[in-house]
Amino acid sequence: MKHLDNLEVVIDYANGVLWGYVLLFLLCGLGIYFTIRLNFIQVRQFRTGLYALLQGVSSKSDRADKHGMSSFQAVTTAISGQVGTGNLAGPATAIMLGGPGAIFWMWVSSFLGMSTIYVESVLAQKFKTHDNYGHIVGGPAYYIEQGLKKRWLAIIFAISCILALGFAGIMVQSNSIALAFNSALNIPTWLTGILIAILVGSVIIGGIRSIAAFSEKIVPIMAVCYLLGACAILLFNYAYILSALKMIFVAAFNPESVIGGGTGIAIQHAMRFGIARGLFANEAGMGSTPHANAVAKVDHPEQQGFIAMMGVFVVCIIVTITALVIITSGLRAWQDAGKVTHSFLDVFKNYEGITITQQAYYYIFGQFGILFISVSLFFFAFTTIISWYYYAETNVRYLFGHKIVLRTYQLLFLVNLFLATIYQSKFAWNMADFFNAIMVLPNLVALFILSPIVISTIKH
Repeated sequence: MKHLDNLEVVIDYANGVLWGYVLLFLLCGLGIYFTIRLNFIQVRQFRTGLYALLQGVSSKSDRADKHGMSSFQAVTTAISGQVGTGNLAGPATAIMLGGPGAIFWMWVSSFLGMSTIYVESVLAQKFKTHDNYGHIVGGPAYYIEQGLKKRWLAIIFAISCILALGFAGIMVQSNSIALAFNSALNIPTWLTGILIAILVGSVIIGGIRSIAAFSEKIVPIMAVCYLLGACAILLFNYAYILSALKMIFVAAFNPESVIGGGTGIAIQHAMRFGIARGLFANEAGMGSTPHANAVAKVDHPEQQGFIAMMGVFVVCIIVTITALVIITSGLRAWQDAGKVTHSFLDVFKNYEGITITQQAYYYIFGQFGILFISVSLFFFAFTTIISWYYYAETNVRYLFGHKIVLRTYQLLFLVNLFLATIYQSKFAWNMADFFNAIMVLPNLVALFILSPIVISTIKH
């Protein structure tokens, strides 16, 4: 037990260094580099990507098969992974740690991330291939091996991805769902665990066809329903919206002038937590979304790059609306209480993570607000589980390529989902963060070295 405690201390320290400094600078630095080298492609091709996204919503996509899925199915599968618990809890944590100005820096990270995810998607398309059974597959492991000619680095990425997303990561999502429904409806966590395992199993057993069909139908509905609920809150809080927006911009560069000097929040905190949470929410550069974008059926690689950028944009919209709900509800509650504290942040001082978002909804909708967030969390986390399974499965195929290994992994995956609901461990969160970091590093190396291929493609 003592050895486990020591390991947890080491992992905590490593995560602080990796996510607090190393990856923060690497991800932002590459985002700036790609933005400049690609001549602000997220601005020039925004309309193209938005048109492709809206066209996919309005049209009936072909059924996915071993030859891949439609461009829209690929981006909704990617968005499934991007839109998880982090999009509901991330803005709350960023605001509490970095003040309202952190949201501005989340916007900056999203803007830069659009160019990074474009590079990822184009490379994934360029280096996609067939597995032993004739299925189209692709992702960082493939462009690392084929592009860099470094199989050992590809293996490190593949193992890290399986551990980060396929085991530790899905434990976090499953546990969050169970706790939310236990809190809102007093449903036993083990019962929720059984339900999650059955529902997930019914989707993943059908392979890429059912995963694509599920994402294509559920993700747009999920996003629209959540945004409608959030906008209803903002209608009640309309008098505070302009104040909230002003706070976001002013606090990004001068936090103390908005929320007071007693909070201990400085511009460095706003930047650090805003950018870090933004990058974690949109997953640009993390090496996850290329697995889905690689198998899109498109005529040219850059086409999927354009629509992949819209995935980051959708995540940014959800994060922004969530942040506005939290800030406006906090300002309203603070005003109603007679401003007895020096900052509206003190309204949420007894809460953390997802419970801050729940409390913001509770101020307007009462107990229904908590239930609404619980249901939203279920769909956000559930779709993330489906996508992360697909990403991990792709890497299981890369490493082993045998169906018996894949079936064994599916069984372990479902058992792990259930166990996560009855055993809560902070260690699972820390391990997910750690293996995510190990997964990101080889991907960033590949993106930087192989970026001339993408630059020549866009010039052509």
